[in-house]
This record gives sequence, C-alpha cells and structure tokens, in this order.
Amino acid sequence: MSMVSIRNVSKYYGDFQVLTDCSTEVSKGEVIVVCGPSGSGKSTLIKCVNGLELFQAGEIVVNGISVGDAKTDLPKLRAHVGMVFQHFELFPHMTIATNLTIAQQRVLGRPRDEAMTKGMMLLDRVGLRAQADKFPGQLSGGQQQRVAIARALAMDPICMLFDEPTSALDPEMINEVLDVMVELAKDGMTMMVVTHEMGFARKVAHRVVFMDHGRIVEDATKDEFFGTPRSERAQTFLSKILSH
Repeated sequence: MSMVSIRNVSKYYGDFQVLTDCSTEVSKGEVIVVCGPSGSGKSTLIKCVNGLELFQAGEIVVNGISVGDAKTDLPKLRAHVGMVFQHFELFPHMTIATNLTIAQQRVLGRPRDEAMTKGMMLLDRVGLRAQADKFPGQLSGGQQQRVAIARALAMDPICMLFDEPTSALDPEMINEVLDVMVELAKDGMTMMVVTHEMGFARKVAHRVVFMDHGRIVEDATKDEFFGTPRSERAQTFLSKILSH
C-alpha cells in the first residue's frame, strides 16, 4: 500500500522552477533516502509532502489524503506526519517534558497525564529520560535532535519526514541521532529522509531517490544505486561523497 504518492509535482518560486515533474511512491513501512547536491530540491520536495511548501502542478497523496486539495485540513494532516528539521525547532522556554506533551494535549486532546506517560516512554526510547526537566538550551545538539524525534513520535505519526536531521550537528553527535533513526526503521516506520549520510542510506534505505536541479534523476533500490547508478550525475555525486 502506498503511504506517500508524489505524482508529476512541479513547484515555482516566481519564475524560478525548483521542482520539475517529480514522481515517486513510498510504501507503508518503506524507508526512502532522498539525496543529491545542495540546491537540488530535496528539502523542498519533502516539505511539499506535508504542505509546508505549496506546489503548482501535480498531486501528492498521503495515506489517501490529497495534500494540494484546498479542502484538506493541513494542520490535521501534519499532526499525523512527523517532521524533523535540520534545526530542532524545540520551544526554548519550555522544559523537554513540556515540549513533548504540549502538542499531544492541544492537537490530539490527550489528558495531561496520558501525554506525560507517552512523552516519558519516548524519552526513554531515545535515551533522554534524565533530561526531562531541563530546557533545550541545556542539551547538546544531538540530544535536542533526539528530543525533536521523540516529540514527532508522540503524535503517533503514520510516517516520518526528516529534512537533513544531522547536518547542523557536530560529527560526534551524528551517530546518536542516526542510531535512533535506524531503530525507527527497524520498527517498520515509514520514512522519507533527506540526508548526505550515505552510511545510513546503505544500512536502512529500501530505495534511494537522487535529485539534481529539481528533478528526480534516479529512483532505485539501495543495491542498484550504490552498485552502479544509471546516471552519470549520480555516479559523480557518489564518487565525491564516498571517497571521503
């Protein structure tokens, strides 16, 4: 069953076309890694999936709901599509526990005790229960990103979108975030991940979508992509990334 269906999507900023005729499908339980050079449209594509960016042509359907339909309740859809950004987007003036419970209470209508129980369980899962009463500024970048993942999971998402979740982190913090994501993938979470972390892609991706200049140039299984990419552009990209 297709959880996310992207069909012939194009997007413009004024006269500048950032996405051109992009199509791909993400099945339930599938992990898709979206990669490509800077400015290739990766982040824009993933933000279109939950309506954070509007698109001018084509169709995106998430779990049977058309994202571009004017009648679609986008806040309600976003409540079920977890999104983790490059810069954690935590509320700095709230404790970690409150960061994890506020949307559960306000958006899902969960009682405070139930929201707190769920939040603590997820902090356990990302190894941060001891930090519940701290504020985001007291945590390392890697810890804040793990909190951001836990916060997204607290909403019981049907799928998770990650927009370069490790690119703002110091190198030694990257693995602690990727480890949490690997566990999520093992648990069968449907995921679209924009990342340059090719080791992660090799470990957990079912498919790799390679973008360049706003187009999807390759959409291949992980083995095909890392074996011999069909396009010269992807081969060049991989040779640069994997040689370091």
